[in-house]
Amino acid sequence: MYLHTGCQIAVSPDTKYFAVDWLGVEVTRATLGIIGMGSIGYKVAQRARAFNMRILYHNRNRRRKEDEEAVGAHYCAKMEDLLQQSDFVMLVVNLTPETHKLIGKKELGLMKPTATLINISRGAVIDQDALVEALQNKAIRAAALDVTYPEPLPRDHPLLNLNNVIITPHIGTATVQAIHMMVEEAIANMLAVLNGQPIPSEVFPK
Repeated sequence: MYLHTGCQIAVSPDTKYFAVDWLGVEVTRATLGIIGMGSIGYKVAQRARAFNMRILYHNRNRRRKEDEEAVGAHYCAKMEDLLQQSDFVMLVVNLTPETHKLIGKKELGLMKPTATLINISRGAVIDQDALVEALQNKAIRAAALDVTYPEPLPRDHPLLNLNNVIITPHIGTATVQAIHMMVEEAIANMLAVLNGQPIPSEVFPK
């Protein structure tokens, strides 16, 4: 939110000075709650540790003790505990029937009014009507969404008119290097199938 608005202030032809009381939120030593501690969530934790963040996580299965200790992460068996304690809540889950609208009015109401919700998973993991209400009523401080439902949002969607939300166009993996790695991985899997070898990235049906 501050990055987006700050950029507008910096380039605006009407700007004559920068306000000294225009302050953002400190990340260092803040509490980050990660919902979904798979491979991506764990990589987020590794990066967050560099900022000396306190890391909480909620997952279907608790990770090994050595994994937790390596990033200083603390397990929350109940998602509610994570929501109540976190300054930043990041969603890193797969979209399944169980995670559809995982974050709704009740969950948003448990978050701190100073907290920021970050979604890098899938748009439908959040009840967007409830999120609009929470942002409008300042029930939470802000949201940062790389994903929405649908994508893109209808141009008259209320999320697009709020000044305490940043929306990006699902660009979490949109780098030349990441696309190259995904293509290489796909090719490796196809070659393995054709050669009757074990599939490196096999996905097993649940």
